[in-house]
Amino acid sequence: MTLQRKLSISALALVMVAGTGFTPGRGPSWQLSDTGSTARFRGLAPVSAKVAWAAGSAGTVLRTVDGGRNWASVGPPEAAALQFRDIEAADARHAVALTIGNGTDSRVYATSDGGRTWTETFRNEDPVAFYDCLTFSDRRHGLALSDPVDGKFRILATSDGGRTWRVRPTTGMPDALPGEFAFAASGTCLVSSGRHAWFATGGGATARVFTSHDGGRSWSVTDSSVPSGPSAGIYSLAFRDSRTGLAVGGDYAVPEAAPDGAAVSWSGGRHWTVAKKVPGEYRSGVAWTGRGRTALTVGPTGSDISYDGGFTWRRFDTGSFDAVDCAADGSCWASGEAGRIARLSWR
Repeated sequence: MTLQRKLSISALALVMVAGTGFTPGRGPSWQLSDTGSTARFRGLAPVSAKVAWAAGSAGTVLRTVDGGRNWASVGPPEAAALQFRDIEAADARHAVALTIGNGTDSRVYATSDGGRTWTETFRNEDPVAFYDCLTFSDRRHGLALSDPVDGKFRILATSDGGRTWRVRPTTGMPDALPGEFAFAASGTCLVSSGRHAWFATGGGATARVFTSHDGGRSWSVTDSSVPSGPSAGIYSLAFRDSRTGLAVGGDYAVPEAAPDGAAVSWSGGRHWTVAKKVPGEYRSGVAWTGRGRTALTVGPTGSDISYDGGFTWRRFDTGSFDAVDCAADGSCWASGEAGRIARLSWR
């Protein structure tokens, strides 16, 4: 091949990725696994580069202990008609998973033997409540979030690793806006770090972020500049520490356009600033990578990366994902429709 021909091919490749911020041969890329499943996985819980859990439609829960080369279907048989939207895992044996829906469709299941057996540890009996997502700040303390009941968001709490749960009083919860709710899109509408917890909303006149500094007993709320509407708002949060946070969202009904769809906070969620360069499309999941100020966000139209703490985002993949999360060892995973699960590779 002539040098001129090589240069022409290189130029063509750069044109093909113009505007995506992706340079061939450099940066991150997703390495897809063969999961053997067609479920949609909105729940994702990576533990390490080898161990990860995913939970999704038709009561499906998958687990890998070899970095995604093999996946075992380990979901509770009695949940086959339910939709898992979140899962949190402490290790290869212990996980807690949430199904969604009005009334008794909202349930929590826990396993301590890698999914061989599950125990239903909570079943919602309130026909109005609808649980969206859950979070654990350590192996014992966890919270789950329901859409408003009698005008206020509802918090469910556990202090024994998900074996038992109690509905928290709503006396410390600000009133919800008309039409306001949380999005059960990626298991990250509610996140926590130590005694701090945050959840994000949409649906109403303003997309807001609620903040707690006492383990979810009392909350304050802040407006954001992320657009809100019947199917729009903040879909996902990620906090690197008690002060540094990311928010992403948009409108899932119009996934190709999301002006002002990403924001950053340096004040623990009290104030939010729209990113200088947003992904520009609907994003349902966001995560810190553990590499300094580097973060990832995903959605049905692609994945983006930020190297400056969420201030600017660049596209690096056009595949569909719903959820993204990174483990303590720095390994990052994504999951989504049609059984898609991938681990991030840095080239």
